[in-house]
Amino acid sequence: MPENGRRSPVSITRRTVLIGLGATALTGAGTGAYAVGVEPMRLSVTRYRLRPTAPWPSGLRLRIVALADIHACEPWMSLARIKGIVAAANALRGDVIVLLGDYVSGMRLVTRYVDAAEWAPVLGRLNAPLGTYAILGNHDWWEDKSAQARGRGPTIAGEALRRAGISVLENDAVPLSVRGHEVWVAGLGDQLAFVPSRKRHAHPRLGVDDLAATLARIPDGAPAILLAHEPDIFPQVPPRIALTLSGHTHGGQVRLFGRSPIVPSLYGNRFAYGYVREQTDLIVSGGLGNSIAPIRLGVPPEIVVVDLGADGDAAS
Repeated sequence: MPENGRRSPVSITRRTVLIGLGATALTGAGTGAYAVGVEPMRLSVTRYRLRPTAPWPSGLRLRIVALADIHACEPWMSLARIKGIVAAANALRGDVIVLLGDYVSGMRLVTRYVDAAEWAPVLGRLNAPLGTYAILGNHDWWEDKSAQARGRGPTIAGEALRRAGISVLENDAVPLSVRGHEVWVAGLGDQLAFVPSRKRHAHPRLGVDDLAATLARIPDGAPAILLAHEPDIFPQVPPRIALTLSGHTHGGQVRLFGRSPIVPSLYGNRFAYGYVREQTDLIVSGGLGNSIAPIRLGVPPEIVVVDLGADGDAAS
């Protein structure tokens, strides 16, 4: 089970304070005020220590810092707040940093949408010895009207990340040289890329994911990590993958007594949040931003740190 590490607050602007006060007045209840005005603005660090069941070089340790579901918009995920998250992520001294999709806002309750030309260069300041690798999420596709009309990429978000110097993996895999060993990082195309519609002439599928083609790029027996925005792909991931990292669910945004009432997953709470061990290992981040509504309760925004190959299991 996950354990939250040291939590440090992200700077809150005057506008955010006013909105928080307004939410308090509207809800008239302490819990509602906290869920709207306080918890969505927090920042926690959740740490995992995992010894993979899949093939993994003896004694090799790899620290992964993962950011998911930023959803850039004001006042909930301003450029200043993203800068603070980037600084906090860099301070965690990961060997590699991974971005798990959904950089674009998924809400209408905003004062301003933050453009990709603004947030991508800030994410470009992420710094790790082995680099920063990204995948795209459903909102990066859904909010891109041109990509939806074409029925294919590239997306505005993906191109902005590439211009910022971040490697975007879509059904692709790359090797990392980790202290004399080769570890592969694979990125799956989004499984919900196209908005459900009665007019399906633009694209015959819902997603752009191709798990078989992605895994085919990894040599047999090589240690590998899979980045997949939605965790619903996990039952199809073979045991040879050491770890799958996902986001998308936001932990349900409301999570009480270890369960989330509403989870955007076909599997409900099975892959809603945290560490799962089945045929191999999965970690689902609670994410950083909000979708649909600016509410969080019991699942504060988080940066995930995974020490892969370390002694221990699941949490530290």
